[in-house]
Amino acid sequence: MTRPLRAVIHPAALAHNLNVARKFAPQSKVMAVVKADAYGHGLAGAVQGLQAADGFGLLTTDQAIHLREMGVDKPLCLLEGFFEPYELTVLAGYGVAVTLHSEAQLRVLETTRFKGPLDVWVKLDTGMHRIGFSPGAVADVMQRLLVLDNVRPIGFMSHLANADQVDDPATEKQLKQFVSTCSAYTKPKSLANSAAVVAWPATYLDWVRPGIMLYGSSPVAAQSAQELGLQPAMDLDSALISIKDLSRGDRVGYGGTWVCPHDMRIGVVAAGYGDGYPRHAPQGTPILVKGRVAPLVGRVSMDMITLDLSQHDDVQVGDPVRLWGQDLDIDAIAKRVGTIAYELMCGVTARVPRVYNDHGG
Repeated sequence: MTRPLRAVIHPAALAHNLNVARKFAPQSKVMAVVKADAYGHGLAGAVQGLQAADGFGLLTTDQAIHLREMGVDKPLCLLEGFFEPYELTVLAGYGVAVTLHSEAQLRVLETTRFKGPLDVWVKLDTGMHRIGFSPGAVADVMQRLLVLDNVRPIGFMSHLANADQVDDPATEKQLKQFVSTCSAYTKPKSLANSAAVVAWPATYLDWVRPGIMLYGSSPVAAQSAQELGLQPAMDLDSALISIKDLSRGDRVGYGGTWVCPHDMRIGVVAAGYGDGYPRHAPQGTPILVKGRVAPLVGRVSMDMITLDLSQHDDVQVGDPVRLWGQDLDIDAIAKRVGTIAYELMCGVTARVPRVYNDHGG
């Protein structure tokens, strides 16, 4: 018998959430962001659910080649660009665009002989201050790119720092900076992430780049995923592997930090921080057993967690457990444990099998 823990991925939910993004920005093309192994959902399987996207944003050359060899022929863009000169010929050969964000990368393009053309999105730093050229450098960057026979600038992009904060003036400031800097060029422009897709229509421009909303998490605190019409694309499911009848005063788990307040039943679930369930999840974090809430008790271990089954007299070993997903909002779990849904999704480890539900159920 195999260990019961698995991440059940719903391609139909991915397709649905992509359609929600399109309805927000119907005049824009959609670059679906599938970095971090599609936010932990599995790159190859997630792309099948997102196949109606106009293109894909990802991170590494290996991932891009994998998609091309799967038969994905839509535009691909490496969101941090290239890392080594040898990648240039490979990327150009596979028709993969790169984000160009630094003087160091630009010098590599100018000094490396490679077979092109290589498509380039020029990245501007409009206020997030991670990567990107300063707005004042863009004219020089474009002039230098346009004299390179093996490079083809195809657009401009930037990234919004505070779009999830709907009253923060920083987003409008970034938008103004971006639009004014690029106004002299007719090439496509891309600025909106998931939060901007939901909350900042003026940022839609030619391409939007939704990420977290495609996987069923709300990108803004003011509206839940359900209110936005999003569906969870991952159910993290397991099962009870043991049930213990304990007495008042018995201590549970490492350190004995949780003490039974009365005679009670404790359930043990095959899941732990070795699988990506957060070790710092507090007592009382909700978990579903046969569709009903049972609170977490004791410390999260590497491979197991323990639940209070006081209100679950009818359960037995083998009964299903859901850690997050349908009927147990991942955003609510993330808030309870002091993190964000991005971290929970991306943290599901490689030892957890991804199982794709192709029937939409």
